[in-house]
Amino acid sequence: MLDYTQLRKNLLQLDGYGYKAYKDIKGSYEFPDFSLIIEHIQGDPFAAPSKLIAKIPQSVAQFPSHLYQSKSREIALRDYLIRQFERVAQDLSMYRGTGKSGLISIVHIKQEILERTAVFINDKEVEVRFLVGLPARGRSILGRQAAQMLCEDIPEIINKTLKYKALNSQQIQVHIQTVEDADYIRQQLAEKNLVSFVANGSRLPRRSGVDFRPLEEEVITFQSPPTLEVEFNCPNGGIIKGMGIAKGITLIVGGGYHGKSTLLRAIELGVYNHIPGDGREFVITDPSAVKIRAEDGRSVVGVNISPFINQLPQGKTTTNFSTTNASGSTSQAANIIEALEAEAKVLLIDEDTAATNFMIRDRRMQRLISKEKEPITPLIDKVQQLYTDYGVSTILVMGGSGDYFEVANQVIAMENFQPFDVTKQAKSIAQEYINDRLSEGGKSFGEITPRILLGESIDPSRGRKAVKFKVRDVDEVAFGTEDIDLAAVEQIVESGQLRAIASAIVYAKEKYMNNHRTLPEILEEVMADIQEKGLDVLTDFPQVDLALFRRFELAAAINRLRTLKVS
Repeated sequence: MLDYTQLRKNLLQLDGYGYKAYKDIKGSYEFPDFSLIIEHIQGDPFAAPSKLIAKIPQSVAQFPSHLYQSKSREIALRDYLIRQFERVAQDLSMYRGTGKSGLISIVHIKQEILERTAVFINDKEVEVRFLVGLPARGRSILGRQAAQMLCEDIPEIINKTLKYKALNSQQIQVHIQTVEDADYIRQQLAEKNLVSFVANGSRLPRRSGVDFRPLEEEVITFQSPPTLEVEFNCPNGGIIKGMGIAKGITLIVGGGYHGKSTLLRAIELGVYNHIPGDGREFVITDPSAVKIRAEDGRSVVGVNISPFINQLPQGKTTTNFSTTNASGSTSQAANIIEALEAEAKVLLIDEDTAATNFMIRDRRMQRLISKEKEPITPLIDKVQQLYTDYGVSTILVMGGSGDYFEVANQVIAMENFQPFDVTKQAKSIAQEYINDRLSEGGKSFGEITPRILLGESIDPSRGRKAVKFKVRDVDEVAFGTEDIDLAAVEQIVESGQLRAIASAIVYAKEKYMNNHRTLPEILEEVMADIQEKGLDVLTDFPQVDLALFRRFELAAAINRLRTLKVS
């Protein structure tokens, strides 16, 4: 390992050289308080930035061990340090030439707290992985600016963000304790027979569809109806009260713009923890909850959608259904069955993004089009069977059909963003206005058939590269020569999750897709490896920007790969 003064000397000597001469500085350097590893050098100023790793001994960083003694606390502290590093790096980054010259950055993150590969901490050291745009004018090295970035700016960022004494200890404590209490509540949901919890005082509305911070003006804080209120005695915050949503079938009803979809959106993202001040810190949901929607045009491969769709024209089978261009109803049926195959225990559905003919078929339509001529069995006739046969709960936003009153276990009405328990009223209305529609669901839900994946159908290669993928925001992955469209998979919240998912598909293909394992078995193996060894197990070299995903989003990406084949 070279002394950092040698790094400065080398950079000054490279001033004016062609950009590729930056390759000479690759290696490890010892600074007074930390070591710096220059892991990867970008090919030119416009390419992806260079990758660096800094390691700070705990004798220097001095973070008390109680701040990271459990997995929950460790992830929270790592998240806090990433946010601090990003804040200070943004202040110090400046335009220093062509392309990405002058950039110092770490992963950009939103409101959710996830396990990520950008920062690690243990009793030995703190490790941070970050990106630097090595400066150039045109394609000529700006050595003096590079020396300032690597030998002055980076030490300053580390001094301000990765040493305990430089940080706000009370703020760190709040960050960690918030996550620890949220994890505690999530672990207690099943014991209380709940699938979700929304704390009193929560602020659910967001500033806009692209700004995920909490709305601050004229906010109505959430308050549970007395009949649905439950409480948790958390290890740090003490008693936290709020609305519990029980297992079974729950309807969220109400007029337009009164907060139905806002509540469901908070519930679907309650599978993740959130930063203090987000307003949804204690909106906690069963980690196996999956948002379901219609998805016209998606690819479906070998899915048994027969519980919902049968007797297609021309005798096309639905026990092994495939299409390159699914309709609203067939895509929603496939999305449900695929979620169940991946072992989801809670389904979340908003009628605004659902196929109408998949959700309900009223008596008048039944009279006009007999069941013999209608392949679709609507969800209303299957949702109770799904709970009875498989223990799968469903939360539905429903503003247009009171037929669901009969199958619901509880009904919550949203009025001006406040919830009311209207279950008794809904049941009374159902009895007063008798529904004469015929049930079309049969005696049981039907079979969920696990599929065996054929590894040869998954090809991440492109041109001369054996593995080539590129993430586009949180919507799409260019995987090999194919694009995986994930715009409808709403519980992906960071591009780092997509990068990790793409890496996991490659990892699963190499290790577990032997044409004998089912998709659930492959998911189990991959997630177990990550649990044991961390996200780094997915890649050959350390990555800056991976974030933890759930098995359900990994399954969703695999299922949307148009080259996929199953048996």
